[in-house]
Amino acid sequence: MSNNKEQTKEKQRLSPRVEPYIKSPEKRRQLYKRTLIIIVISQIFGGAGLAAGITVGALLVQDMLGTDSYAGVPVALFTLGSAVAALLVGRFSQRFGRRYGLASGFIVGGIGAIGVLIAAVYGDLILLFASLFIYGAGTATNLQARYAGTDLATPKQRATAVSIALVATTFGAVAGPNLVHVMGEFAISIGIPPLAGPFILAASAYIVAGLVILFFLRPDPLIVAKKLAESVEKDTQEGSEVEEDSTRKKRGVVVGATIMVLTQIVMVAIMTMTPVHMGHHGHGLSEIGLVISIHIGAMYLPSLVTGILVDKFGRMTMAVASGATLLAAGVMGALAPGDSLFVMIAALALLGLGWNFGLISGTALIVDSTTPSNRAKTQGSVDVLIALSGASGGALSGMVVAQTSFTFLSLAGGILSLILIPVVIWSRQTKRENEKAST
Repeated sequence: MSNNKEQTKEKQRLSPRVEPYIKSPEKRRQLYKRTLIIIVISQIFGGAGLAAGITVGALLVQDMLGTDSYAGVPVALFTLGSAVAALLVGRFSQRFGRRYGLASGFIVGGIGAIGVLIAAVYGDLILLFASLFIYGAGTATNLQARYAGTDLATPKQRATAVSIALVATTFGAVAGPNLVHVMGEFAISIGIPPLAGPFILAASAYIVAGLVILFFLRPDPLIVAKKLAESVEKDTQEGSEVEEDSTRKKRGVVVGATIMVLTQIVMVAIMTMTPVHMGHHGHGLSEIGLVISIHIGAMYLPSLVTGILVDKFGRMTMAVASGATLLAAGVMGALAPGDSLFVMIAALALLGLGWNFGLISGTALIVDSTTPSNRAKTQGSVDVLIALSGASGGALSGMVVAQTSFTFLSLAGGILSLILIPVVIWSRQTKRENEKAST
């Protein structure tokens, strides 16, 4: 009798839209594939939206203030805004599903881009800084969208699912910087400062991305995953086994977060000051846009291969590869002649690739170490740390270069990335100790 009551309650918890996916593995596979398609489409637009702030944000503030010392402030502001948004989007997604969480984040980011346009037209610094902060919601959402593809993925598909979302971002993110000149001319034609032109593209792209998620990401993959976990969960572990598994998962979250935080600090710091450094050596907007577009392409385009490598060779192996690649990028950027476009392209490409290795391996670790009942909330909290680390790197980078040089900043960033190696060693030693203790 009690079993029948439990089954009735369970059935009531499952909405008619979700229930077929709980009962049918084939329908879940179809939903997984459809979810990836929707994420791909939204990420193409989202990638175009995030590229604007990276490419011309520092130049816009430099032009309005007339100094390089605060050139890192735009990246710091929209990265700080992305930290707040990451927390809110993560918690909103945990409670209401990915669809509402991601859609609201993208649309708010689009509103921020519109605010930047208005601020540039009227020369209002306070509105500019506030709008850059709000614009950061799009950056956070663009990153959080990578998790949506993993909700229904198997453990051996998770890194690949993350990589598919990141590859999709490439199309918009690479196109965005290359449209800087075109959007600048369009902005002039309608009475807007040319450096604000890319934010016209950003506003449109973020809002479209949000609408795609809102109307087409249904049924919600996180809700399906949560209901599936509730319906099949059988607690077979006892006492110390439960505690050991919980400790292992917490350690996985710590290691995954550390990998992503370190790679974010290094990447944002060097990337932020590259346009200013190039401008001082006579490079124009078209050349700066080319370098940044190749950098962003290297951040996202290798993702499909990276995801396969992470699933095949392991999260830790690719984390070490991230540290080594970032070191090479830092050394090359430090030694590159300021007027050498080719060497700057190579250095920024390596910088993007190292970040890619770290993001996908760290993300896969986070997904491995969470369950549907706490996944989105934990992912949002981790992305807060990533965003804050990026904000710190962006804010300090301008001050470091003003007091020292771009060479010093680049070399220091490369050396900092080596911390990833002892983190991986510690994680592997702890894992071996746990295995010995359990035998």
